[in-house]
Amino acid sequence: QVRPSGPAMGSLGRCLARSLLRGQPALSRPPGPRCYGSAPPELQEKTLVLVKPDAVQRRLVGDVIQRFERRGFKLVAMKLLQGHQGLLDKHYQQLRQKPFYPALLAYMTSGPLVAMVWEGYNVVRSTRAMVGDTNSAAAAAGTIRGDFSMHVSRNVVHASDSVETAQREIGYWFQRDELVAWESGDRDYTYGP
Repeated sequence: QVRPSGPAMGSLGRCLARSLLRGQPALSRPPGPRCYGSAPPELQEKTLVLVKPDAVQRRLVGDVIQRFERRGFKLVAMKLLQGHQGLLDKHYQQLRQKPFYPALLAYMTSGPLVAMVWEGYNVVRSTRAMVGDTNSAAAAAGTIRGDFSMHVSRNVVHASDSVETAQREIGYWFQRDELVAWESGDRDYTYGP
């Protein structure tokens, strides 16, 4: 069987060739980049991460981003913004009746925060493990909170706790057209063929 290959073949040609050979075993497929939009659904799971005002003030945004990039997750949306009560009331709707909610609201509106959407395999569960326990004293060393947070009321980041919650929370913080679909060149090295 003849397979198109070589430097003369452009990326579009490689994508077409790979789509024609997709039904064949992995070893018989030609090497090369995957085609845009070909990621299986489990690689496209998304989660919301908020870098809270205390972390922004402490210049920790880059440290948080670096951990996600090193893990192999893909950043698909990010913005710096000032939180406001209407948005935070939606985001923290399950906490609005708690006695600590006014203090939480004051904290989350005390300065700018960074909202991000990360994408990848099991990104929700992996992010929760990377972030660590809500109570900083219980957060393991090596987690974001274990390394950067001193108190439960200043715990650096928020991360969605389930796929369903992530979908809802992403909708609070981002418009659909603010999420950028792009092909990660290192995906084969991160996830395999």
